[in-house]
Order: sequence, then structure tokens, then C-alpha cells
Amino acid sequence: MTIHTVQPGETLSAIARRYQTTPAQIIKDNDLMRPDTLVVGQDLVILIPETTYTVQEGDTLSSIAEKFQMGIKQLYRNNYFLHGRPNISPGDVLTIQFTDRPTRQVIVNSYAYPYISEELLDSQLPYLSYLTPFTYGISETGTLLDLNDAQLIAAAKAHQTKLLMHLSTLTEEDTFSNERASIILSDNTLQNNLINEIIAMIQRKGYDGLDVDFEFIYPEEKYAYTAFLQNLRLRLNPLGYPLYSALAPKTSDTQQGILYEGHDYAGIAAAVNYVLLMTYEWGYTYGPPMAVAPLNLVRQVVLYALTRITSDKILLGIPTYGYDWKLPFVRGESRAESISPVEAVNRAQKYHAEIHFDPTAQSPWFKYADENGALHEVWFENARSIRAKLNLVSEFDLMGVGYWNSMRDFPENWAVLNSTFLINDNPTI
Repeated sequence: MTIHTVQPGETLSAIARRYQTTPAQIIKDNDLMRPDTLVVGQDLVILIPETTYTVQEGDTLSSIAEKFQMGIKQLYRNNYFLHGRPNISPGDVLTIQFTDRPTRQVIVNSYAYPYISEELLDSQLPYLSYLTPFTYGISETGTLLDLNDAQLIAAAKAHQTKLLMHLSTLTEEDTFSNERASIILSDNTLQNNLINEIIAMIQRKGYDGLDVDFEFIYPEEKYAYTAFLQNLRLRLNPLGYPLYSALAPKTSDTQQGILYEGHDYAGIAAAVNYVLLMTYEWGYTYGPPMAVAPLNLVRQVVLYALTRITSDKILLGIPTYGYDWKLPFVRGESRAESISPVEAVNRAQKYHAEIHFDPTAQSPWFKYADENGALHEVWFENARSIRAKLNLVSEFDLMGVGYWNSMRDFPENWAVLNSTFLINDNPTI
């Protein structure tokens, strides 16, 4: 895999000739919607097929996968333009094997809301070990709040992608509640009843494990939270269900702030099977313009985590989005717009902006003036920023990655991931 950054005056044809490939191949692998309007600074993932197959009359994806002794999911991964759907026609050229041959296997998780489009979900499911529908909550009386997740579950099962049930303290008003967490953490009877409800829900809907994300826990309840997670694991593991838990992006044991103080890295890691480091949202809706996941800050969290947690328990959190800030930024008033990486490039093209790459944050950004003359600043993710984050997984021998989230299109990410790692299709405890 090569990542090519578009230079002034370059065309897709010239780039293809440079790498001895075809414009059609670059278009397919990057899912380019506007191949004739490249943006200076835009990343293109260059993949070189080693083996291809031209679809014949009567072929199906299943018959092609069987012919080449490969899984259908890998066939989808090698051909993102199929968008996870078996719609092929005679004359279509499918990539069977690229020259890249990754050997390291990782767990890949991603989150999705029930209202995700079917096409977007199908396009991403082949790349996932787990899909995690977001989210089951806790009521004011400590009972489980249900989730309308039937579409997500059916799609995941159709793609043979496993499912994690997600438990959080998100309320009916879509805010995280430390009070809801406290209800459970302070009452053993309610806690045991909730665990019984969780197990029943997992079994009824066909989930394969549980992911717990309690945020803004009262500092004085951090040990009670660890004990709750331990109780969950002791009930879930004998039934074959792994337990995951999300961790706030800390860099020390004594880090101040309500987001951090309730999360005891060592205790939580000992209580569960795997943890997800929520290494994103430095750049956020109400904050000043900056990278969502600056690599230098992500690295600090990983380094601290490794002093408290073994690497084989850690999944690195990776964002699949960016933000567009209208300038000047005014704290308490400004609100950034969340956009996909594809939309970020589209805006750079529309407003004739050049995309830059910050060497410290390892993230792309640009500025533009809109139709009304207002100045904007955009930070997002691209192929190079994803490669930098995946390199951390390799460098520190982490177990895998967790994407927040699947709600935005990001073809470059999946091309880089598929070229870097093998995806574990059957993760266990």
C-alpha cells in the first residue's frame, strides 16, 4: 500500500501511470465520487492487485469465493466498491489478492445508531469483528432501557459479523448521567437484577458479548464501578460472553476532571476481558479548532495505559469524522459541525482550499471562506492519519481498534485497515 498525496496540477491518469496501475483501480479502492476534481493535499490509497478475476455469466460472490478458497467477507474487503452487497455483473473486475499480505490479526469494533442507512452499514460490516449498536441505557429505577436494534442485528448476522450489546448511562434525553450509574453501583439488589436483565437480553437477541461505557462516574464510586464490572464478567464469561469496557483518555492516575476520576485503569482492566481507549474528541463540538485525535496526545494515553494494562487487552479508539468550525471561535458560543472525511474533501474541492497535514497531530486540516465570506477551519481524518494510528497498534502490540463510529462514510480508512491487518472474524474471550 502506498498513500499518495495529490500535488498541484496532478491528474488521476498521471498518478495511475506513476504507480503502474489504472485510474479505474484507484477510483474503486478509494470509492471516488468525483475523480475528475482532485484536491491538492487529498490522500489516495494506492493498492496494487496481485490476482484479479473478471466476473463471468452465472458467477456469484459465493462461487467466486469458493473458486479462490477465500471467505466472502475478505472478497468484500478487497472490493469496497461492492459496498458489502453481492451485486455483480459480467465484466466486473474483482480483486482477489493485493500485493500487500498482512500477517498480524486484530479485533475491529465499531458503533452504530439504529438509524444508520442500510447501504452504509453493509459497506462497513465486512471489515468488523464486532458491530456494537448504540446504546442500552438504565432507567431511573435501575432497569434496562431497550434499544430498537433489530435492523442492526439482522444486518450483522447476514454478514457473519459478531455483535456486542452496549450498556451506558445515557438517559432518555441522550445525556450521560452519573446519577443513573450511582443507582446501580450503590444497590446490590438492583445491580444483580440489572445483570439478569442484560444476560436475558443478550440471549434473546443473539448478542455475542457486552461493552460497558459508564461515563462521568462520581470519583467516590470508582471502586464500586470496578466491582460491578467484575460481577458482570463473572456472570458473562462462563456463558461464553466476553466483557469490554470503555476508558476515558487518561494520562495519569491522578488526572483531574469528572470524566477521568471515576475510571481506575488498573482496576477496570483486571475486571474485564478487554478495554477500549476513547482516544478522540480533543477537537470537539464546543471546543476550539484542533485535531479530533492528535497523534501526540493519543500516544500519551497509550503509554500511560500500558503502565496499568497489558497490551493484549487494549483496543485503540479511532474517530471516523471531523469538524468544521466557523471562525472566529468564541468559547461558549461557537458550535462546530460534525462531518465525514468524504464531506471534508468535498468542501475543500467546493471552496478551492488546499488540504494541509499537521506533522505533530498527524492530521489533515484546511481553511476556506464560504459563500457569505465567513472563514471556516476544518480538521478531519484521512489515509495518513489513519495509518499513523494503526502504526501505534503495531508498535505497542495492541489487541485491536474500536471506531467511533460507523455513521459516516470513510472508504480510505477501510482500505488502509485491510492493507495493514488481518481482521479477526471470530474473537473469543
